[in-house]
Amino acid sequence: MKFSNGCWLQKEGCACFAPAEISFTEKEADRIRIYTPTHAIMQKGDTLGGAMLTIEVSTPAEGIISLKASHYLGVKDDGPRFELNTDPEAMADIREKRKNITVKSGEAELRVDGSAMEFTFFYQGRKKCSFSGKDLAYMKTDYRGDCYVSSEDTDAYMRQRLSIGVGEQIYGLGEHFTPFVKNGQSIDIWNEDGGTSTDQSYKNIPFYISSCSYGILVNHTGKVSYEIGTDAVDKVQFSVPGESLEYFFIGGSDMKDVLRHYTQLTGRAPLPAPWTFGLWLSTSFTTKYDEKTVMSFIDGMEQRKIPLSVFHFDSFWMKGFHWCDFTWDAGIFPNPAGMLERIHQKGLRICVWINPYIAQASSLFQEGMEKGYFLKRKDGSVWQWDMWQPGMAIVDFTNPDAAAWYQEKLSGLIDLGVDCFKTDFGERIPTDCVYFSGADPVRMHNYYTYLYNKCVYELLARRKGAKDAVLFARSASVGGQKFPVH
Repeated sequence: MKFSNGCWLQKEGCACFAPAEISFTEKEADRIRIYTPTHAIMQKGDTLGGAMLTIEVSTPAEGIISLKASHYLGVKDDGPRFELNTDPEAMADIREKRKNITVKSGEAELRVDGSAMEFTFFYQGRKKCSFSGKDLAYMKTDYRGDCYVSSEDTDAYMRQRLSIGVGEQIYGLGEHFTPFVKNGQSIDIWNEDGGTSTDQSYKNIPFYISSCSYGILVNHTGKVSYEIGTDAVDKVQFSVPGESLEYFFIGGSDMKDVLRHYTQLTGRAPLPAPWTFGLWLSTSFTTKYDEKTVMSFIDGMEQRKIPLSVFHFDSFWMKGFHWCDFTWDAGIFPNPAGMLERIHQKGLRICVWINPYIAQASSLFQEGMEKGYFLKRKDGSVWQWDMWQPGMAIVDFTNPDAAAWYQEKLSGLIDLGVDCFKTDFGERIPTDCVYFSGADPVRMHNYYTYLYNKCVYELLARRKGAKDAVLFARSASVGGQKFPVH
C-alpha cells in the first residue's frame, strides 16, 4: 500500500508518526523494549501528549532477530498465529552503551544508533539492510488532527521500509505469476482464486529473500502489502493494518542457508514417498467420465509405454450439486471399490479431489449444520453463498470436532482404496464470518488453508503412515511446506 506522494509528501489525508528519539529502554534476558516518542522531547511538558511507539527486539531462534513495533499495546489479539518453532533457550546478547544498542542472535545482529535513530541488520559482520527516518512509522490514512483510534476506525497501519542496494534482487512472497524478480512490483499477501495468469495467487507467503543472503518474514496471518522498489526505489516496504507489526530478520551465509533458517522456524517438508515422484495422470475438469473412460486413459498410457504412478479422479467423481459429500456418483461408478481395486492391480496409487465446502444438497449439510461444524454469520446462522456450489457452507477447522468429523468422512474413502487427496480450494474464504475459536476472520482468510491441509495430511499420516502421506494441494500459507505437495 502506498502512503507517499513522491519523495517528500504524504498522500492527502495521510499522517506519518515515526520514532524521533529513544526515550528509555527495558531489558529482559531474551529481549529489549525501546520506547520511542514520535516527536522530540525538549522538556517535561512534551511528554503530555503525542504518539509513542514501542519497539521490542528479541531472538526467537539462533540466527534470527525479531522486531515488533507497536502503537497501542492494549489491542485485543484473537489470532490466528503462525505455528513457529521458536527456541525458548535462544537468549539474546543485548548490549547498551549510551544511545547505542546491539542485539545479537548467533551470527545475526541488529545495531541501533540512537543518536541518528538508525537501525542496521548484520550477518557475519556484513551489513544486510537498514532503516532510519520515517521508514518505520505508524500511519493514519484518514487523519483528522489526532492520532487516536476509535473502535470504528480502519485507517491505522504500521509500515516498515528496509533498504535495498544497487543491483540487489528480491525473490519470494509465495507463488506468483508475475516476474520472478520482485523488484518493481506491488504485491498483496491475500489468497485468491484468480487463475494462473493474473497478479492474484493461491499461495501467498509474507517472506522474501534477498540476493544479498538474508530474508524477512512478516509474522502476520492477514493481509500484508508490499511495495518492492515502487514507493521508493531503494526500499522494500511492507505494511499491515492495525496497531502493531512484527517481522523476523533471517540471516544466512548464502541464500540456501537463509532458507535453512526459515524452515527451521516455520517447519520443514518431509520427503514424500518414492511413488509420489512418478507421473500423475488426472481426469482434470472432464465433466463426464466413467470407469470405461478412466481405464482407457490408464490403458492408453500403458500402450504408449509411458510409466504411470498415480491416477487422479477430479471433481466429477461425485454427483453434481453434491460437492462435497465424499460419495461416488452411483449412476456412473456403481462399484467404486471394485474399480479402485482394478486400478491398484495395475500398480497405481489413487488420488481423489476434495474441497472444504459442503453444498446444501450434500448429505453432510444437515449434519454439519446441526452440530455447528460450519462457519457462521454474526447472527448464528450458517455462512452460505452460491459461488461454486449452490448454498455452499464452509467447514470450520478451528473447531476440533469439525476437523475430526471431516477426517472421519475422508477415512471412509481410504477404507475404500483411496491413497491420497487433492485438497483443492481453500482460498475462497469470507471475512464477514464467525469462527468457533473466535479468531479474527480477516486474519483467518489466508490461514484457513493451513488448517485445512494440516487436517487432511495428519489423517493420511495416521492411516497410511508418515512415509506415504501426501497431498495434491492448491492453496497455502506459511508452514504449508510441512504438508507436501502443492
